[in-house]
Amino acid sequence: MIDKFAKDNLHGRLRRDREALLWKLDGVSEYDVRRPLTATGTNLLGLVKHVATVEARYFGEVFDRPSPEPLSRWQDSDGSDQWATEDETRDQIIGFYRRTWEHSDATINELPLDAPGHVPWWPEPFPNTNLFAVMVHVLGESIRHAGHADILREGLDGRTGVRAENEQQIDEEARAAYCAKIEQAARSAAASKA
Repeated sequence: MIDKFAKDNLHGRLRRDREALLWKLDGVSEYDVRRPLTATGTNLLGLVKHVATVEARYFGEVFDRPSPEPLSRWQDSDGSDQWATEDETRDQIIGFYRRTWEHSDATINELPLDAPGHVPWWPEPFPNTNLFAVMVHVLGESIRHAGHADILREGLDGRTGVRAENEQQIDEEARAAYCAKIEQAARSAAASKA
């Protein structure tokens, strides 16, 4: 009973956060969806490509259910899963992510939470694991990167949130007043420590 509840809850959260990550691409120009938005090159489309690759590996290789998508060997990882080349289209990367969902969902649906898995890139003594631990890990990765995407999108055009239907009109004046209040608190705290 608790296993079904835990599995359904984790899977539901994963589905929600997948959609939230993809929503961050809506209405963003081809340039802005690809360009580096941090000092390390993090970008919106690269986050989607990376999360798709992570999910494909964890719900594929780890349970001896290789992804039908072509993946380089994990040992050969070179960071190319974190950005889109000029030859890769947004639709191709989104399609890869959605096909990965189907494969991952099949793994999750067909295996019990205690199904054994092996993560060769995890250090000893952790490589031998189970579906429950992998679901928690992948959910954490997805949430983390959806949060990155939320911040990047906010920086581009001020849009925030988890889904379109919950988005509210941006009140620039209220937002500026709120930021000014926080700035003043920061300056006062810094001055009192000087």
